[in-house]
Amino acid sequence: MERKFTPALWTCVVMDLIGCASYTVPVLGEVSDVIWAPISAIIFYRMFGSSLGAFGSVFNFMEELFPGLDFIPTFTLSWVVRKVTQSIRDRKTAEMESSRVIVP
Repeated sequence: MERKFTPALWTCVVMDLIGCASYTVPVLGEVSDVIWAPISAIIFYRMFGSSLGAFGSVFNFMEELFPGLDFIPTFTLSWVVRKVTQSIRDRKTAEMESSRVIVP
């Protein structure tokens, strides 16, 4: 089974902090979100790819675009989801390989 790339946690945290930076400047921040939303969505899709990247990039775009939702750490939550699903998948693969009986 092919292992999916997981970006570094620190990269995800930095991306979430950039998204939250609009809270520092009240009015200008919401204008910057209009610029940052599509950039963030593209970066998200490139970082995560597959179905998680497709769903997450749309969610990330909406989260950055709508006022008041910047506090959601989309990149970090997606990192956790990717790590947990990879761990479960790896465990199932290991169980299947260990339960195989080799017949001479």
